[in-house]
Amino acid sequence: MSQPSARRENGPVTYGDYLQWTGEERWEILNGTPCNMGPAPSTKHQRVIRKLLVQIDHLLSDHPGCEVFAAPFDVRFPEGDEADEAVIQVVQPDIAVICDPSRIDEKGCRGAPDWIIEVLSPATASRDYIAKRSLYERMGVREYWLVHPLDRLVTVFVSGPDGIYAPPVFRAGTGSLSVTVLPDLALHLDLLFT
Repeated sequence: MSQPSARRENGPVTYGDYLQWTGEERWEILNGTPCNMGPAPSTKHQRVIRKLLVQIDHLLSDHPGCEVFAAPFDVRFPEGDEADEAVIQVVQPDIAVICDPSRIDEKGCRGAPDWIIEVLSPATASRDYIAKRSLYERMGVREYWLVHPLDRLVTVFVSGPDGIYAPPVFRAGTGSLSVTVLPDLALHLDLLFT
């Protein structure tokens, strides 16, 4: 299939379907519905991702077992113990940090990364804020950052002991910002937006 339909006639779209698609477009599957990731991100968006990736990769050298990955990188969220082909939640976060090596395989990540960062773009901002925030909270992503390149702002969601995200913290893009799930790790925000 070169393009997915919004829904299959016999049920939700799955990771097994996704693996059969051809073409240049990038897709995610949220609740069994394919979501086109839109055109390639802007140059500014790409620069912010690169700067985040470089900082995080360097800082993780003190955290053996933790790895950082950048899109395209499939994160599969099974609802239970179903086979990969039956998974109906597949995302490609801009950046994912995974500290449980058993979740990493040749297809990407199966289960919740510890920390996800999405760099906002007009095509996907509402999905990142609403659908993906809800999915990440429900699936156990312990920390979720939304980086706003145009506004030079970072929104941080951190999971509480009950697994529910606390009210977001908003930070201007200056100074350093600590990562709650990796307490001795802090990013220099000034470096992201220059």
